[in-house]
Amino acid sequence: MSSPSFADATELAGAIKAGKLACVDAMEAALAACAEQDKLGAITYLNPEAGLATAQALDQEASVHPERFSERAFAGVPTVAKDLGGPFPGLPVTAGSRLFTRNGNGADSDLAGRFRDAGLCAFGLSTSPEFGFSLASEPAIGPICRNPLDPRRTAGGSSGGAAAAVAAGIVAIAHATDAGGSIRVPAACCGLVGLKPTRGAVPAGPSFGNHLGGIASELAVTRSVRDTARIFDVVRGRTRGPFADIIQSPAKTSKLRVGLLTDTGQHYTTEPDRADAVEAAARLLKEQGHELMPLRWEDVESAVKASARAFGDIISVNIAGLIDDLELDMRAAETMTQAFIKRGRTMPATALWSSLNRAVKASRILWELFDTVDVIVMPMLASAPPLIGSFPTDHSDTELHLERMTSFAPLASLANISGFPAITLPFGEDAEGLPLPVQIMAPMGEDNLLLQLASLLEAEQRWQHRFPIAGFPT
Repeated sequence: MSSPSFADATELAGAIKAGKLACVDAMEAALAACAEQDKLGAITYLNPEAGLATAQALDQEASVHPERFSERAFAGVPTVAKDLGGPFPGLPVTAGSRLFTRNGNGADSDLAGRFRDAGLCAFGLSTSPEFGFSLASEPAIGPICRNPLDPRRTAGGSSGGAAAAVAAGIVAIAHATDAGGSIRVPAACCGLVGLKPTRGAVPAGPSFGNHLGGIASELAVTRSVRDTARIFDVVRGRTRGPFADIIQSPAKTSKLRVGLLTDTGQHYTTEPDRADAVEAAARLLKEQGHELMPLRWEDVESAVKASARAFGDIISVNIAGLIDDLELDMRAAETMTQAFIKRGRTMPATALWSSLNRAVKASRILWELFDTVDVIVMPMLASAPPLIGSFPTDHSDTELHLERMTSFAPLASLANISGFPAITLPFGEDAEGLPLPVQIMAPMGEDNLLLQLASLLEAEQRWQHRFPIAGFPT
C-alpha cells in the first residue's frame, strides 16, 4: 500500500501527519484535479474557499496542537459531500434538481460535524441523479458523470459522482448515501469499497432524519476496507468503536456458515464472470476454515420482489410529500421525477400499507435465512456498468425504470428494506479490465463481521486502483 496508485485516505492522512505535505497542499492538489478532470462530471459544485479555509485551520492546529491533530483519523484529507443527503455547511444541496437553487451557505448536520472531527476537508458536492432516483448519475441539469475506468459507461448511482471522484483520485474518500444500493452500486462500478451500514448505526439528523422511512443510510465510498472501517468508527452512533482495529485480525473470526448465492433467477440473470467472482470469494472463505452453504434463488426471490416493490412505493410517496410540503412546481422536475410524484399522490393508503407489510415479510424471510447461515456472499451487479444513457429519465414509465434498476442490481435493495448491513468490494477484473464486485450481507449489527471478511478478501489483491490520489507524495 505504498505506491500512489494503491494509496488510500488512511495513507494520505499518514503522509500529512508525517509532514510530507501540508493540508493546504493536499487541498490545492484536489482542486487542481477537479479542473483537470472536469469532463468526468464527478463534481457538480465547488467551494474552494471553504475547503482551503478548513485546510489552513488544520495546518494551524498541526503547528499549535500537534497531539490533537494527530488524533484525527483523516487529518487534512480533502473530500466531497454528495448533492443529496445530510447537508454540509458551505455546500448548498439541490438533489440534482432544478426545483432547488444553490442559495445560501448550506445547512449543517451531525454527520458533517463528525466528518470535520475526523479532519476531513469538504470543498464540493459530487454529482447525483435527481433525488437519487437512478442507478446512473446523469441529472438533466448536468453534469453527466462518467466512469473513470471507461468514460463510455456509467459510474453508477446515486452516489456516482462520489465514486467517480474517488476512483479517479480527485479525492481519496467521499460522502455517500444508500437507499436502494446507492453506495454499493457506484462502488461496484468503479472498483471501490462501499458499506451500507446497519439501519440506525449512522446519525441522519437533524434535518435529513427519517426522510425515506428508514431505508436510507449514509457513509462513504472508499479505496480500502480500512478506510471504510475508520470512517465508520468516526461517524457511527453516539459511541466510537474499534472497527479499524478489528479488521487487523480477521483470523480471529470463528468458523462461519457462509451462504453462497450466485443464482439471481432467469429474469435477473447474473453474467457468468460476475457469478464466478462470487464463487471465488466464497471458496477463499472456505479455505480459511468456514463452511459453505449453497443457497437458491427461491430462498430469496419473494424477499427481492417485495423489497423492489417497497422501494418504488416509498420513494414515490416520499417525493410527493416533499414537493407538496414545500409547495414546489413539479413541472420544473425531470419527466421521470414528475411520474414518481404523480404515482405517490395517487397511491391509495391501502396499497402503501400492503407494500410495507410485504417489506416486513421480506425482512422476516432474511432473518429466517440467517438462522441457517451467518453471512451471505452474493453478486452486487448482474452485469458490467452499462453505457451512459442506459437509465433515461425523459419518460414517465416508472415501472420500466424500476425494472431496469432491479435487473442491473437485483439484490441491492434487500439490505435497505431489511435494514441489514451489506458491503461490496472488487474481487478481480473482467476481460475489459472492469471490476468484478462481490457483495456480503450479514444480520443487523454485524457490520464488524462484514469488515473482517471484506478485509480478508481484499488481502488477495485481485484488484488494483488505476489512478493515484491527487497530491499524494511520491
